[in-house]
Amino acid sequence: MLMVVCSSLCRPGHVGALTAMRNLNWALGSGYRPPIQALVRQYVPAPEARPVPDERFPAGQTDRKDTATQTAHSSLSRPPKTLPPSPQSSMPAQVSMSDRIIDPSLGVSPSVAIPFNIDWIFPRLRNPTSFWYAASQFVVAAVGIFSKILLMFLNKTRVYNKERLVNLISKRPKDIPLVTVSNHYSCFDDPGLWGCLPMSIVCSTYSIRWSMAAHDICFTNKKHSLFFMFGKCIPVVRGNGVYQEAINLCIEKAALGHWIHVFPEGKVNMEKEELRLKWGVGRIIYESPKIPIILPLWHIGMDDMLPNVEPYVLQRGKKITVNVGQPLDLNDFILDLKKRQVPEPTARKLITDKIQEAFRFLRAETEKLHRERD
Repeated sequence: MLMVVCSSLCRPGHVGALTAMRNLNWALGSGYRPPIQALVRQYVPAPEARPVPDERFPAGQTDRKDTATQTAHSSLSRPPKTLPPSPQSSMPAQVSMSDRIIDPSLGVSPSVAIPFNIDWIFPRLRNPTSFWYAASQFVVAAVGIFSKILLMFLNKTRVYNKERLVNLISKRPKDIPLVTVSNHYSCFDDPGLWGCLPMSIVCSTYSIRWSMAAHDICFTNKKHSLFFMFGKCIPVVRGNGVYQEAINLCIEKAALGHWIHVFPEGKVNMEKEELRLKWGVGRIIYESPKIPIILPLWHIGMDDMLPNVEPYVLQRGKKITVNVGQPLDLNDFILDLKKRQVPEPTARKLITDKIQEAFRFLRAETEKLHRERD
């Protein structure tokens, strides 16, 4: 309440004690509500892939950080409450959240440290030149051949229902996007998993997926950034929420009918626990102009081929199982959400929950297949 009085007295052009008393009477009668910025706590995000747990946050802190981000964006979508008229009120006007812009006053994104500037990458990925395609073709082919040799020849890999993935990549309508989702147990999951695909796909920059990669791991300097950029990787700043450029660019690629792969766990899940999936995948699916085909995958053994402990040396002769699930038929569900004009934060959570349910079934099925293998 003292803040209400002080704000009236200190504001340029104030009308003095009379205004302050009116604001004080309103605060006593209606209760003071702080602006939305005061509700958002800034948390420094933990590294997304690390050999030991991060000690900076107590248990559950990361979820509270995500909830704070969600609360801030969700609150902006609600209609503003009618307040008693006050002369020269200092309350800010209601801000409408753009799908492409983060309100800097929310104070969420500045808490994430970005050691290397990645802004120059997004325009090149949005408007690739002839040189970009040539360089990308070289990088994709080299990495694809290496992944195929390692996955299919040097290790004992078995892929179940591979034809589903191959058919959806090569035979789906050109304007319909494909969103594949999988668990994330090893740093070599992408590109390693795609070594199971035919050479015509795994070595073609026009056919292979777009994938998000951690900015603080893959985009730490100019050379690494160029390599991963030509490998069709999009730098994601984990901790910056669902309204960042990486998610926006994935939506734009989906609008063009491209294949996008997402690790919705949001990090290398070294403990292999059931994590709450990140809502960015829900936003990509919900805001795509054409509802994408959603294909879940589950794999076991990739962390044996590339262990998550030092010295991080690729292994051979390991048993790897990849299981391609059934496409999720969410068309009617998503159309109903749009018809009822469900707020985007709610819709993306509901869509992500559907993927989480599919993951539970697919994980159990894949673990059984892996155990029964010779």
